[in-house]
Amino acid sequence: MKLIIGNKNYSSWSLRAWLACKQSGLHFDELTVPLFGEDWEHRKQSSDDLAPSHGKVPILWDGEAVVWDSLAIIEYLADKVGRDRFWPKAEDARAMARSMVAEMHSSYLPLRRSCPMNIRAKVKGAQIDEDVRADIVRILTLWAEARARFGKGGPFLFGTFSAADVIYAPVVSRFLTYGIGVPGFAQAYMEAVWEHEWMQQWVAAAEAEDWVIEQYEMPVT
Repeated sequence: MKLIIGNKNYSSWSLRAWLACKQSGLHFDELTVPLFGEDWEHRKQSSDDLAPSHGKVPILWDGEAVVWDSLAIIEYLADKVGRDRFWPKAEDARAMARSMVAEMHSSYLPLRRSCPMNIRAKVKGAQIDEDVRADIVRILTLWAEARARFGKGGPFLFGTFSAADVIYAPVVSRFLTYGIGVPGFAQAYMEAVWEHEWMQQWVAAAEAEDWVIEQYEMPVT
């Protein structure tokens, strides 16, 4: 398998796909393409690897099969290795995990716009408007319910590391970058995600990158 991703410092959806590939336990090669570089428009149009997704990343090649969109990649890999590796076994837990993943995939536009992922940055005094605050409260509410109902088996949302943690990992990064205050249970969860071996590998690679995307270097207010 070959996974094509964007800059590790900025590309939240690439992080999700990469974590999903790690969670699958399958070998994969990775190719990083610098987003919004000088040749980005040309690369999008000319690269056979990127063509099926119209230049969007992440994109996973598995022989002749090609999958883009991080949630589609999670589901594709779950089909290959068994769904229990990605989703809780119990029906009630699995139902909530799927709903939380779908909500993250389709929602929280104010948070995404105002707090773009930037692993290397630490923003002091970030201006959080009411729409962003509402997104944060909603996310913390979901985290609290998942941990309270299904988190007894470990430090992650549903106990053990799952698709839900894959999808919410970039939110953890955003909360840390922008100094978002969270209650103790959320702080403990965020520490578990941030200190995970795979997350630390990604963070180290992000910090080593020399690409800078100016539009993501300051929070949008």
